[in-house]
Amino acid sequence: MKYYYLTLLLIFFSFENYAQKEWAVYDEALIPEYQLPALMKTDKGKDVTTVKEWRQRRKELLQHFATEMYGITPGEKVKVQFKTIEKSEQALNGKAVRKQILATFSANGRTAPMNILIYLPKNAHKPVPLFVGLNFYGNQTICDDPAILTNEAYCLNVEEKGVYNNKSSEAIRGVQSERWCVDSIINAGYGLATIYYGELYPDYEEGREAGVASLFSTGKNEKEKNEQGQAISIWSWGLSRAMDYFETDEDIDEKKIILMGHSRLGKAALWAGAQDERFAIIISNDSGCGGAALFRRKIGETARIINAYFPHWFCGKFKQYNEREEFLPVDQHALIALMAPRPVYVASAEDDLWADPKGEYLSAYHAGEVYGLYGLKALGSSEMPPVNAPQGNYIGYHIRTGGHDVTPYDWSCYLTFVKRFLSE
Repeated sequence: MKYYYLTLLLIFFSFENYAQKEWAVYDEALIPEYQLPALMKTDKGKDVTTVKEWRQRRKELLQHFATEMYGITPGEKVKVQFKTIEKSEQALNGKAVRKQILATFSANGRTAPMNILIYLPKNAHKPVPLFVGLNFYGNQTICDDPAILTNEAYCLNVEEKGVYNNKSSEAIRGVQSERWCVDSIINAGYGLATIYYGELYPDYEEGREAGVASLFSTGKNEKEKNEQGQAISIWSWGLSRAMDYFETDEDIDEKKIILMGHSRLGKAALWAGAQDERFAIIISNDSGCGGAALFRRKIGETARIINAYFPHWFCGKFKQYNEREEFLPVDQHALIALMAPRPVYVASAEDDLWADPKGEYLSAYHAGEVYGLYGLKALGSSEMPPVNAPQGNYIGYHIRTGGHDVTPYDWSCYLTFVKRFLSE
């Protein structure tokens, strides 16, 4: 049955593969000349020279990202009730505590669930630091634990005419265990929490009508509709709601929450980390276009491609930047800079040209200007580091061998990185 999962993956990336063949450019010689928007100068042209002034500049940058790209994160007040629906002190062969938390959101006469799966090291000193990240195919896919409740609704599936009905199945339990490395995380003394992203906003164009996304209004006028957050915004919103729960759990150190995301969920993690400063450390894994990679390089996936194949990810206004990325008032180095002074890590893969590894690195490098304002070290050179040679300090980076994925090597780098900042 797990061949079924492989089929899903092939369908899931078919549009992306077509775009790579038909539209994408990979020749560095074809990169246009560009100038990045200034981080240390306000919209009115005033130089930013102090942390206090940066905090004001930060508000401007957040506003630009919200209105021009990601969309304004839902502001409606929704009620939420957290309930522990399963707990075991003997998970993972007795070395972990497993909790399964049901968050039930209610607004406008409707309800929607978000299931949080949590593993905590059993014998670690409490409260423990915690990694959190969204997953692609349901909580039951991150490891072979038979007790993980199946996300019954909104998991990727394909019907006739290419319509996604997003239903999950038992057949794919544990199929992404290599991507999550649960044992390594627990053995290192950290907890792990994950949420299936389709419960928040199912990943297709009409997904706003299902899941938690359906609880929010669609805007009162054309301007609001153009600027309203779509999938990435609502995935990010869900991560912050998980943080609300972590603050209530006495076994979790809410001051040491590490936010990690891969690919499109890396985009969501960066946007969540930029807005919600409760996250202590943010990690972007192969997040590419709309994540860590610079738009102005126009290499691999571009604004035109991403808006054509995933029109539900960004706000409507972002489409005006198709093949006009140079007119964006921001670029992704500013997104990384919004994490300051918190540690942030950007990871790339050598064969993942679609995500523009060099653009991801340059984004992290140029964000260092803001970290310098805090007296913190970032990345020391604009030159890409060698493969499999992690670099940096408060901004970390590596490019590894291989393609678009999360690997044990990535996790080993992340665990080493966070240990520097979260060790007692």
